This record gives sequence, C-alpha cells and structure tokens, in this order.
Amino acid sequence: MNQADIDRLAVQPVADQALFIGGRWEPAASGATMPVTSPIDGTRLARIADAGAADVDRAVAAARAAFASGVWSRAAPAERKRVMHRIADRIEAEALALAVLGVRDNGTEISMALRAEPGSAAATFRYYAEACDKIPGEVAPTAPNVLGLVHREPVGVVGAIVPWNFPLMIGTWKIAPALAAGNSVVLKPSEVASLSLLRLAAICAEAGLPEGVLNVVTGQGAVAGEALGLHGDVDVLVFTGSGGVGRRLLEYSARSNLKRVYLELGGKSPNVVFADAPDLKAAARVSAAGIFRNSGQVCVAGSRLLVERRVAEAVIAMLAAEAESMRVGDPLKLDTQAGAVASEAQLSRNLGHVATAAAEGARLVTGGRRILEETGGTYMAPTIFADVTPAMRLAREEVFGPVLAVTAFDTEEEAVRLANATEFGLAAAVWTGNLSRAHRMVRAIDAGVVHVNTYGGPDITVPLSGRRQSGNGHDKSLHAFEKYVNLKTAWIQL
Repeated sequence: MNQADIDRLAVQPVADQALFIGGRWEPAASGATMPVTSPIDGTRLARIADAGAADVDRAVAAARAAFASGVWSRAAPAERKRVMHRIADRIEAEALALAVLGVRDNGTEISMALRAEPGSAAATFRYYAEACDKIPGEVAPTAPNVLGLVHREPVGVVGAIVPWNFPLMIGTWKIAPALAAGNSVVLKPSEVASLSLLRLAAICAEAGLPEGVLNVVTGQGAVAGEALGLHGDVDVLVFTGSGGVGRRLLEYSARSNLKRVYLELGGKSPNVVFADAPDLKAAARVSAAGIFRNSGQVCVAGSRLLVERRVAEAVIAMLAAEAESMRVGDPLKLDTQAGAVASEAQLSRNLGHVATAAAEGARLVTGGRRILEETGGTYMAPTIFADVTPAMRLAREEVFGPVLAVTAFDTEEEAVRLANATEFGLAAAVWTGNLSRAHRMVRAIDAGVVHVNTYGGPDITVPLSGRRQSGNGHDKSLHAFEKYVNLKTAWIQL
C-alpha cells in the first residue's frame, strides 16, 4: 500500500447503486434513491436505492426460493467451502480498492480500514469456509436398542442489519457463518455506509455464490429495516447497532413470527488501570488508541477510563499528550491516525454529550470541539473529561465518538464496582502486573470480552458477546454457528 495508489483510487467516480436481489441489480420499486455524502469533505459520491417494504418482500422471496431449491442449502459442505474461499480470494485481490471505497463512505482512517475491513472480511470468509465441513452432528449416548442422532440444519432465511462504522467487517461476521451453515441472507446495510457491502454482493456473485443466496437492500432503517424485522418469512434476525433499534427489532419479532433475534448493542466499556500496571506509558498510549481511533466509532471502545487515584493525574497527563499529538484529518492519508466522524448527525450528538458533561461538572482536559470545518468534512478533536462521577451521563451513555470519561478509584473493590456500574457489558480491560489480580478482575467484571494489559486485538477465533443491554448475540468464532442452525433430533428404535 502506498499513498499514490490510494490517491488514484480516491478520485475514481462511484456509480449510482441499485438493490441486489436474486442475483440481479434492480432499482427500488418506487424509484426512490438516497444521496451518499462523504464525511471527508462533504462531497456527493453517488446515489443508492432507497428500498421500501415491497423491495424487502422481493429480497426475502428470492432468499426463500434459493433456500428451498437446495442449490446452496443442500450443497455439499466442501462445495460451500470452495465458493467461500473464492470470495476471500477476490476480497484480497481488491482489498485496497474496497478499503478506499469504504473510507470515502464512512471516514475511517485508511491504515485501520485496510486491516479491519477487507483484511478482516477475507479472514472471516476463510475461517468459516474451513468450518463448513468440520462441525459434525452428534450421536447421543442412548440405550443399546435406540439410535439418537442430533442433526444441525440451516435455519432458512437470515436477515442481517449492520451499522456504518465497520460495515464490511461486521457484515461478514454475520454473512459468512450464515452462508457456511447453508442459509440464504438478506442484508440491510446502514444508509450511512452501504457502498462496500454492495461491492461485496458483486464479489460473491462473481465467485459463484448462487443467485438469491445473498441479497442486499439499501434503505432507511425505519422503512427497510422495519420491513425486514417484521417479515414473517425471515427465520433469524441478526443486528449490530443501537439499543433503541434493538428493542424495536425484538418487538417486531413478537408482532410477526417470533423469529430468533440476536443483538449486539454497543457498550460503555471500562478500561481499568492500576498503579502496578507494567508500563503506564504503554497503558496510556494503547488506551488512547482504544478510544480515539476511528474517532471513537467502535462498539468496544474503552470509553470509561478507571484509574487508580495515586497515578491518576500522571496517567491523565499522558493521555492528554497522546490525544493532542494524534493526527486527525483526511482519512485517506497514510499518516492520519484518526479520521472523520461518519456524519453531521453523529458529530452533533458527540458535541451534545460534551456540552452536557461540562454542564454536569466534569473537567475538560483537552478537545471538546469540532475541528477542520473548513474542509467541509466532519472532524472532532480527541476529547478527555476528568472527574467524571458515575451519576453523570458521560459515565452512563454511549457517545460513539472520541470522548473519554476518566474516573479515579482507590481500591480493587471500588474498581470492580465502578466497572460494573453500567447497563452495558460488551468489553473491558485491566492493566496490572499482578497475575492474581488480573484473574480476579476478569472474573469480576461483567463483560463479554476482558482484555488484560492491552486493548483490542481479539481475532475471529474468539467470540464477541454482550451481556445485559449490550445484547445477546455471539459474533465470531465457532460459537457464531449457534445462531444459524436448528437442532433436529432423530430418535430411531432399532
């Protein structure tokens, strides 16, 4: 990857995009479209189809027909494996183009996007491709005159709704295991970032995925997303996004066919730094990246720093130095460390949280403002608030922006209490040189992922799973298959 190649791809025109239904590109039935505006500089990139309920009906019907035909659902696992490896090959072949397209759409810095988007997507397809023919059924330990078998069967039609922060990565976390299990998929990307997933649909078709097995409908969440959630012929619905939307999807399941719904709903993740951390400077550096990379638009971002009081001011000073030296700007430049906020609406929400934190008495250490407005893009300075109390909104609500809340503690017991003083439970971290303390904290913190002396990095081999209002789904790892299969018992009298 070099800057010249990025610059060349960054000026290529982006064609207007249709819906991908049944292996064909089709406009919305109403003819409606939506603009795609780049957060880098506010320019119009293209227009995408704005799907309505009728379009979702067509996509679900195509998915159901493909599933019923058996062209994919009854294909030998080894055949599904071959196709999925070809998809991974094609993603890798155009990784830089995919990354640049995604950055133009959502503003993630290119150095992160290349690794987290096409890099992760290809690895995810390969992981689940290899799992296709390696997850067996079961023979139950029955009496000698009975044969009990447990079959794993694909559920049918999977609806997937994914967010704008890492659309390709999160999209493939859902698409790849669903396909590996033999299902058909209807995918609804975020209206804020759909371009890379539309290209993925084309890649899948080029790699030999049969028509109708993957369908992509772009549109507004309140229209296309609702139609998918309410659809009576969707068997499983998977979602990453906000808690408010997640609650509505559960309601849609109850109002329709009681489809299974799996939700990943973000968090307010505690990052706990003890005075005995092996290297406080490293803790500050990694913690800064854990909240400020991708402008804080990461579901597992370490947005609450809990630091032992006797080193609190020193750690805050180190964090401030990291934040103030961070290169925020054009995400298509290789030396940029934090790119754009994905939209004007999200930037406005971020700044609203800043105003509230200041009004409630938190101490602004650095940042707290919009920057680079003259570019036409949506950029925000990395922001740190100290003296944040558990009652403040900044300690309780997910900002989904580059805003860090710092709270001091005195004892390990207090650290645990503060870490768990949240309605969320997605991720956490602990920095300590005491192995026993590390194990105690891992067990005591109520979160699906607990890092020790690092922040970020878990790969596809381990699950990402929420607790409480962070949701109930398991993305990644072999555990993801549990969402996309039905168990069927065969009880055979011999």
